[in-house]
Amino acid sequence: MKKVPIVGPTYEEMLHPEKIDPEIRQRAIEMKEKDPLHPINLFNISWKDENNEIRYFVMPKELTGVEANIIVLYAKDFPSGSHKVGATYSVLMEKTITHEVDPSIHKLVWPSTGNYGIGGAFVSSRMNYDSLVLLPEEMSQERFDIIRKYGSDVIPTPGCESNVKEIYDKSKELYEQDPEHIRILNQFEAFGNYRFHYYVTGNTMIETVRRYHIGNERIAAIVLGVGSAGTIASGDRVKQEFPEVKVVAMEPVQCPTISLNGYGGHDIQGIGDKHVTWIHNVMNNDAVVLVDDIDSKKMLQVLTDEEGKKFLKEFVDPEMVEYISDKFGISGVANVIGAIKMAKFYNLKSDDNIFVVATDNIDRYHSVMEQMTKTYGKLDRAEAKSRVERIFLYQETSGIFEGDKYNRERWHNLKYYTWIEQQGKTLEELNAQKEQAYWEEHQRKVKEMDKMLEQYREEHKATLRKVWLDE
Repeated sequence: MKKVPIVGPTYEEMLHPEKIDPEIRQRAIEMKEKDPLHPINLFNISWKDENNEIRYFVMPKELTGVEANIIVLYAKDFPSGSHKVGATYSVLMEKTITHEVDPSIHKLVWPSTGNYGIGGAFVSSRMNYDSLVLLPEEMSQERFDIIRKYGSDVIPTPGCESNVKEIYDKSKELYEQDPEHIRILNQFEAFGNYRFHYYVTGNTMIETVRRYHIGNERIAAIVLGVGSAGTIASGDRVKQEFPEVKVVAMEPVQCPTISLNGYGGHDIQGIGDKHVTWIHNVMNNDAVVLVDDIDSKKMLQVLTDEEGKKFLKEFVDPEMVEYISDKFGISGVANVIGAIKMAKFYNLKSDDNIFVVATDNIDRYHSVMEQMTKTYGKLDRAEAKSRVERIFLYQETSGIFEGDKYNRERWHNLKYYTWIEQQGKTLEELNAQKEQAYWEEHQRKVKEMDKMLEQYREEHKATLRKVWLDE
């Protein structure tokens, strides 16, 4: 039986959900709580809530110890609980409307270290596809549970966050077993991932500082952990608006791939994948900063544990402590630590704004927090105070590598080993990536994809409305 792929919003509608057809928008808002697995929830993929307010907050300066405004875009309220759902939707939407995949023929494989796989499971089932997620076996149990809940199969692969080659190898094995029906949707090379963050996340950052009159209404720095390097594409858009912005990639000190050509295992789940991705515009990055994964987990525990929150309320507004307590996962806290380091390094002042992203939330990490308690003991006031002071308030400006001409070339050259030798990309395209014109060409395709999607929706209007609105 022929399956019709279900689609959702354009890039423009994800950026400005108020532009969605009012009937569809209202239905999506209603179904967010009533039936979060309904396909209409694709129209809830946005950084904005039902009132078109941007989901952000500014970290309390009493907690960060720096003058600059550290602005957090938080993804907890996206469908699937992570902004990765925007990247996976964009990748699958583009491949659907360009007829690269067909739900009547293909099974989708999502190589992932976590949130991309969860997003892939969510959008695949909503868009009428069968799917399979590949996930390192050491990822949190919650990740495996959520993927299955969303209707996807999942295969654990050897290792932890940084064991991406093992995921690639399994993807290749599955494809070779059934090349007619298996399609690999690789976040590390798919430009739908790049375009979602360039256009939707980047423009949301720009709108946030202007709309809410934060600081000097400009952006001094963006500090983002790189896994697929999708989110850091937001920096390409921000730099077009604010040329002075410093776009900083954050990676684990335990796996300093970009900064030191290094390797190693770590537990900042979602970043530090031991290679430079195809869609990472490293020639536009201004620095790399290293953050300790244990520090990130220790501070996540302080922000979410009752004893930790009790201590924080001694010097931070109690309502704010509660508000932010469910907004972070490990990588979000790591981004804040990186932002604190860069605020000190760049000597940023009270009018300066730094952006970070909280890519998921504590719901993905309760098992990790339980293990932290087993390893380090139950959190008490003295330990909470020690962690806040050492990790946030007195954080050092160590492990920072600025993007001068030669460092950027080194970062770029690291792509060769993964993408030319292992993944079959061409040397011609790799060399083209050194020029910003290459990236600008991919940015312009946002409008092209939106037009194609609108045409697809018109051609399948009756079927789509029946699914969206249960007509």
